[in-house]
Amino acid sequence: MIAASTAVLLAGCASKGEIDATGGVSAVRSACPVVGVPAGTGDVTVFDPPTSQAQSAIDLVATMTNVRGTCADATDDIVTTVSFDVQARRLRTDGARDVQLPYYIAVVRGGTNPVAKRVSTIQLHFDAGQARAQASGTATTTVSRAAATLPPEVRERLTRRRKAGDDDAAVDPLTQPEVRKAVLSASFEALVGFQLNEAQLRYNVTR
Repeated sequence: MIAASTAVLLAGCASKGEIDATGGVSAVRSACPVVGVPAGTGDVTVFDPPTSQAQSAIDLVATMTNVRGTCADATDDIVTTVSFDVQARRLRTDGARDVQLPYYIAVVRGGTNPVAKRVSTIQLHFDAGQARAQASGTATTTVSRAAATLPPEVRERLTRRRKAGDDDAAVDPLTQPEVRKAVLSASFEALVGFQLNEAQLRYNVTR
């Protein structure tokens, strides 16, 4: 499950504003996906027994942190590599323990449309007597450059210089439905988070 809103936007290449020499702001856009962690999936709580969600039943808590993205966009395929750390704390420290936690990486188009998803696992090792453990993970996504590129006519409407007195001088092109739709269609996110079941996700968003 992928939460609808993104809580943390991190390393990816988004757009930024630059002051144009003739006045106004010009948008600089990259085809690289924005990297983020969807709301409610950046941490996981494991209970023992699993059917309980009482404070006294908490067995282990893990958090995904230091999420970073690098983008290779020199070819027709745009490859984004996402790296992250998982920091975990367990309540019972008697004996060594290995824990595997599932996580996902997903590609979302236009803010709401998941187009690809892959689930993997990350392993944490606790030594005997140790309450904390940490592990690092990576995941990659691939997006077609053609899909992440704005049509020429839309790009022209967005970047065309406008002068005071022009009929559309005060009109933001992004308020035009066809332009906004094209920009959303060419915008991608690479999202990582823990692969939670319904009970775990509900616990995260309601606690």
